[in-house]
Amino acid sequence: MTEEQRRQLQQQLWNIANTLRGKMNADEFRDYILGFIFYKYLSEKIERFADSVLEEDDLKFAALKENTNDGAEYIQAVHDAAVGELGYFLKPSEMFHAIALKGNNQLDTNNEGDGYNFILPDLTKILKNIEQSTLGTDSADDFSNLFEDLDLTSSKLGSNEKAKNALVAKILIHLDKIDFNLSDATADVLGDAYEYLIGEFASGAGKKAGEFYTPQPVSTLLAKLVTSQNKNLKTLYDPTCGSGSLLLRVKREANKVDKIYGQELNRTTYNLARMNMILHDVHYAEFDIRQEDTLEHPQHRDLRFDAIVANPPFSAKWSASSLFMSDDRFSSYGKLAPTSKADMAFVQHMIYQLADDGHMAVVLPHGVLFRGAAEGHIRKHIIEQMNYLDAVIGLPANIFYGTSIPTCVLVFKKCRKNPEDILFIDASKHFDKVKTQNILRPDHIQKIVDAYLARTNEGKYSHVATIGEIKSNDYNLNIPRYVDTFEPEEPVDLSAVSEQLKVLDGEIQQTDAVIAGFCGELGITPPFVVTGK
Repeated sequence: MTEEQRRQLQQQLWNIANTLRGKMNADEFRDYILGFIFYKYLSEKIERFADSVLEEDDLKFAALKENTNDGAEYIQAVHDAAVGELGYFLKPSEMFHAIALKGNNQLDTNNEGDGYNFILPDLTKILKNIEQSTLGTDSADDFSNLFEDLDLTSSKLGSNEKAKNALVAKILIHLDKIDFNLSDATADVLGDAYEYLIGEFASGAGKKAGEFYTPQPVSTLLAKLVTSQNKNLKTLYDPTCGSGSLLLRVKREANKVDKIYGQELNRTTYNLARMNMILHDVHYAEFDIRQEDTLEHPQHRDLRFDAIVANPPFSAKWSASSLFMSDDRFSSYGKLAPTSKADMAFVQHMIYQLADDGHMAVVLPHGVLFRGAAEGHIRKHIIEQMNYLDAVIGLPANIFYGTSIPTCVLVFKKCRKNPEDILFIDASKHFDKVKTQNILRPDHIQKIVDAYLARTNEGKYSHVATIGEIKSNDYNLNIPRYVDTFEPEEPVDLSAVSEQLKVLDGEIQQTDAVIAGFCGELGITPPFVVTGK
């Protein structure tokens, strides 16, 4: 598939998504359109797999008759193979194409709700059957309640059942015409399109976007940082994984990732993350995404990870319960992050989960670099006692959806090659402005990664600060203390300015004289004192 065809597919899907735009807000119609795309993907995946199983018998899965003995026998054989290999099963009558054809009774009607066979009960049952086909299997947790946000009874789809059915049928019919090109195993065309849609929804979701999506350039930067010295990862983890896009970006950047782990608080976003994994052809046995509060109830606390990436919710609230003072993640620091700002608590949690030879990169608000009290105490402990902080990278403002605040990336390693210093990079002025958003381009990202690997002083961009230098600043990590970006102003030519003022004064007197003449002709007093020539 060419780049142009790829863009056309993305635009087609976005146009179909906009069928729902007038009826609900961005995060609501996101759940419907992504859910339907995922259902179509599962159908096409099972059909390709089943056809390969039936190839020796010269049969096609979609043509099997479910009400015959032979058909039922073949379907059961496919079921047994599919649940083990793919983790789920769909019958021929439950395939996306079959239900779209059933709904497509008459396309040229102009009366909303008329001309479409009623498919909502069938569709509801099919989505439930997909989940139930995994019960008692290794994939059950990954498919459990996966379609719970696709509510086909919602009044947002229409004022009555007929209108709801018409809208859903319309969307399925349009999606059914699109070829997802699953036969090309080398091109993740649908995965790219899915990521594109998630990004588009994020751009329209305002502040809520940060709950489920990290802008792709930022994801790429974090992915390149944690894979810069090891591209073969056994384990990868994101404690606030959102839609899973950041994890998938690291997987793409690495040569190999054996298993992906993540945790997400928001139920809807958790479902989206699991869909995103499966749709990117990550086998159900190769990811473990859990839904819970990471700080309060960590789900993977006994594991240690080769690479950790995260974009935690900025300055989120947490309980900071005194009970955490006996929690191994926090106890050695002597203080807890404040209840109103959990940023450092997330850092502490991730440091605890990081393997001894692991690499970690996290995006945080700039305040973590210089805020005092408990946060300052924790920061000092990480640098002075642990010596895990490897680099501080300042990013441009306004690169995240829903907030314009400047952010930074903190890079951590437990076994550092340069334990005597910390690298500071100021990349805040390196971006392109696109409409109202600032964008990191590939060359901006690569410059940061190159500077991180080179670890040298570069005027107005990077500085290698000794631990002693940081100590002398009382462990304040504010980047301008270490990277001097001061630009001297152009010297002012006072003689030239004086001559300009003389010229302007002469022009003002000429204008006043003209106005005074007009006033004299009109027999009125000028609005200023007329001076002599």
